[in-house]
Amino acid sequence: MSNDLESTRVLEPTAAGSAAVVSRTGQPTTAGNAAALNATKESLEDYTLRFAPRSYRKWSAGVVATSALGGIAYLADFSIGANIGIAYGTSNAILGILVAAVIIFATGFPLAYYAARYNIDLDLITRGSGFGYYGSVVTNVIFATFTFIFFALEGSIMAQGLELGLGIPQWLGYAASTVIIIPLVIYGMNTLAKLQVWTTPLWLLLMVVPVGYLVISHPESIDSFFAYAGESGTEGPNLASVMLAAGVCLSLMAQIAEQIDYLRFMPPRTEANKGAWWRAVILAGPGWVIFGAIKQIVGMFIAIYLIATLDPAASVHANEPVHQFLGVYQEMMPAWLAMTLAVVLVVISQIKINVTNAYSGSLAWTNSFTRITKTYPGRMVFVAVNLVIALILMEANMFDFLNTILGFYANCAMAWVVTVASDIAINKYLLKISPKTAEFRRGMLYAVNPVGFVSMLVSAGISIAVFFGAFGAGIQPFSPIFAVGLALVLPPFLVVLTKGRYYLRRTDDGIDLPMFDADGNPSDHKLLCHVTGLEFERPDMIRSAQDGPDGEPQYVSSLALSTDKTGQLVLPAQK
Repeated sequence: MSNDLESTRVLEPTAAGSAAVVSRTGQPTTAGNAAALNATKESLEDYTLRFAPRSYRKWSAGVVATSALGGIAYLADFSIGANIGIAYGTSNAILGILVAAVIIFATGFPLAYYAARYNIDLDLITRGSGFGYYGSVVTNVIFATFTFIFFALEGSIMAQGLELGLGIPQWLGYAASTVIIIPLVIYGMNTLAKLQVWTTPLWLLLMVVPVGYLVISHPESIDSFFAYAGESGTEGPNLASVMLAAGVCLSLMAQIAEQIDYLRFMPPRTEANKGAWWRAVILAGPGWVIFGAIKQIVGMFIAIYLIATLDPAASVHANEPVHQFLGVYQEMMPAWLAMTLAVVLVVISQIKINVTNAYSGSLAWTNSFTRITKTYPGRMVFVAVNLVIALILMEANMFDFLNTILGFYANCAMAWVVTVASDIAINKYLLKISPKTAEFRRGMLYAVNPVGFVSMLVSAGISIAVFFGAFGAGIQPFSPIFAVGLALVLPPFLVVLTKGRYYLRRTDDGIDLPMFDADGNPSDHKLLCHVTGLEFERPDMIRSAQDGPDGEPQYVSSLALSTDKTGQLVLPAQK
């Protein structure tokens, strides 16, 4: 691909005698245009900042779904389930898991559909769903935070496995779990899809077999599991404990953004494939939480079994996945083989999820930085940034404060995701005030839309205050209700109040070609970008404010617009 790009530009002397990049149209480019060329070159593989064109989306719905689900191979669910089970007891923890799963599924569905239907990531969806072109920058930061928190969590789990199995000190294990990811995230979706597909069968085998063995060989463990009251000692369901448990699980709500980073590569939906298309979208989109909830309950089950059967000194590690699976493996096979398989499971799981965390986090940072500065430093710069932050968290031993960290973060994640879901489901489809077509291009959107931006800030701010006890200990456990409730009702309230006037700066993008084909999929008609000299598909293009030498219309890609520091290419607002 780089060779194709290089062939579109030449070097010619300027008046000052220096070299200037010249596009295919023969017009010298500015420094901003050169930045656009560099951004284009790097994004050809992963489509950073961009609509994913049909010419690149060659995978079947099944392959995309398998790749997306491979990204939820993380072992953090086992730790989360164990921690909330130990803290609040089995019945409260299971109810909390189910409450969180229902909320995550319901809010994730409209987001997954939009990603697969319009082939854009959650940042691009967020822009046109109540936040505006610059307003969604704050949500990118929220998502980037999610990726490095969970990268650090999975890296910590891998370091625990390396220390237990190979005697590697944890500080060195943290570094190893970070460095091993770097070469795997350089090439984007193509490499990630292969990695996820190839490793999933072994991962499933290593995870499912020991759990099945435990249930069959120790049926009494099921009774002990449901009778476990936890550290709280509460017998029977307790609403406050249920909501505290749900709050920790809801921190995973932002996982839908990582699922979407795969779902945006779904093939066009047609009459021939619509059944497979919908199954893939539902299963790999909001359906990820079904597998996540099962893993949380399994982690809780194994932890409670270990607590009941091991001495107190050994059971203190019952919330660590490597000890959980090692404890079960040792009942099935020789100690050396049990240790080997436990370490292999931990390493495979960590790699499968952390390549996704590193990849998605780099996209989020790149989106934010490029939009604010109009400069594209390269996605790999932000891979490094994300990994350094994650490594600092690991070295600070964040694993010991897991419940608190995730409980706090959940309020931000819920406020963002539920706000976008509310705008899509209610404002677009029910009230029909928000434009139904997903819009993300600079010049078409206002800088900030108060409908989503204000809704998210208010719901996050109030729920965080509740989480830290600002309104009293009695309602402190119910911060998730405030986050979800406010983010659900504020967008329709504000869209009615503002009459939807802050969504679209323009309704006409200046291109006399249909945006969608006969099946309602984004068109694959290509237009020439006069800045980069490359062809882009219709949904990624907009008319340039600069006409050609003879007054003819010229077109510019959304990617080139994102690096235009002068704003000279941006069409004026429609009156």
